[in-house]
Amino acid sequence: MPRYAITTFGCQMNVHDSERMHEVLRRAGYTESDDPRAADVVVLNTCSVREKAEQKLLSEVGRLAKWKQTHPEMVLVVAGCVAQQEGEKLLTRSSGIDLVLGPDNIPELPRLLDDIGLGAPPLVRTVFDLEAPRFLTALFDDGGSAPTSGDAPPSPPVAVRAPTAYVTTMKGCNERCSFCIVPYTRGPERYRPSAEIIAEIAGLVSAGVREVTLLGQTVNSYRDPSSELARAPGASPDDPDESEFAALLRRIAAEVPGLARLRYTSPHPRHLTPSLIEAHADLSVLARHVHMPVQSGSDRVLKRMIRRYTRAEYVARVGSLVARLPDLSLSTDIIVGFPGETEDDFAATLSLVREVGFRGLFGFKYSQRPYTPARKLADDVPEAEKSERLARLFEVSEELLGAHLQGLVGSRQRVLVEGAGKEGTNAWSGRTERNEIVHVAGAEGLDLRGTIVEVVITRANKHSLQAELSEEARAAAKPLPVVPAVPVDTPKPRAAGERRSLPIVVAGGG
Repeated sequence: MPRYAITTFGCQMNVHDSERMHEVLRRAGYTESDDPRAADVVVLNTCSVREKAEQKLLSEVGRLAKWKQTHPEMVLVVAGCVAQQEGEKLLTRSSGIDLVLGPDNIPELPRLLDDIGLGAPPLVRTVFDLEAPRFLTALFDDGGSAPTSGDAPPSPPVAVRAPTAYVTTMKGCNERCSFCIVPYTRGPERYRPSAEIIAEIAGLVSAGVREVTLLGQTVNSYRDPSSELARAPGASPDDPDESEFAALLRRIAAEVPGLARLRYTSPHPRHLTPSLIEAHADLSVLARHVHMPVQSGSDRVLKRMIRRYTRAEYVARVGSLVARLPDLSLSTDIIVGFPGETEDDFAATLSLVREVGFRGLFGFKYSQRPYTPARKLADDVPEAEKSERLARLFEVSEELLGAHLQGLVGSRQRVLVEGAGKEGTNAWSGRTERNEIVHVAGAEGLDLRGTIVEVVITRANKHSLQAELSEEARAAAKPLPVVPAVPVDTPKPRAAGERRSLPIVVAGGG
């Protein structure tokens, strides 16, 4: 069987896209290789939101192109946002690339690999599906995807790799923030019918998934293209920021009662409306954590970023949410060194972080991206100053997180166990409803994967918590099954000049 390897750069959407590529390739007859040097097809799924991620890609392409000089039979695929951004330019930047594949063209991957296997020259396929949007969905045992109607129960997915899963609700973005390349690389907003979303979640839950994260570039701007959702409580038709996202959350909670936890990312502050706040207050399935990007605490900078809200509006909206759910935790994204950002502007950002009390943040130094309006602004903050501001931002963030984690020592928490922890240190690892990472020690020999267990917090680490199982959880836990050792043949890297053999398929594996 031909072998493939996928390397993923970037956000949760890219992780989701890579999972779908795994599925279409396995359906087309490929097997996964842990070593790209032993693979017939190597896929780099790329991110272009930050310049650093793009530089990492180009470095990896250069390394693999050098490997291809002595192993020309390997097929190198560049997929994702950089593929969409650069298109045919990538072929001129590296002679080692065989296929450039946009996010909307993933279902075509097996067919395009077939063309290359038959001798086609390097190919570029970066076409948006604007007229008839297609959404990448988990593949099911009957050979198709999730059903489009909730009338028939879906079959279990081909493979569930973890007790958590991502489900796409929409793609693209209409916000046009001045620093962001996403509208160029992912296109305008397109929404998935609510019945398809429900069906995929139901199928995942039937296969053992406990937690689902809904994905979208502005996930809470969702509107059902099939017009099947009832108006959510608190939704005002006169509010320009209103969407049908709260209604979608309520339908998921009602129709998939077996789902233990529901999260979403990444929302936009404009669409944190009263109806969404009411949904958080009413639906126990919603995790007690929201990641709400703010980007800056300065109104002047927010206006230059074209974020379409003020600091006061952001604080008021997240404040209304926390008022309804006092135990909810908030995290955010922040850009430092945006063109024109003064020390006073940055001080406003630091004060916002303290005022809101974020318990986690992703901080980034501004970098110019192609095709963005901010390129017209002079990047007048020196790199050294950006680095210094980023360090100060992280210092405040670490202080807030450290105090929060320390305050949880001795408490009892419910943890969804996602998998094994570090060997020799922790038996299992998972997250609380508020998204704190918890390492559960002293549970060796117990099968906790995919279970929600009560733990007692024993220590606060820098970014996580140490815990032990409560006596009740220990008594209820199942022992790990005894699996006899089976010898496995480890694939070896192909010899130089060894012939590539790719399967011939009739259509894309979706």
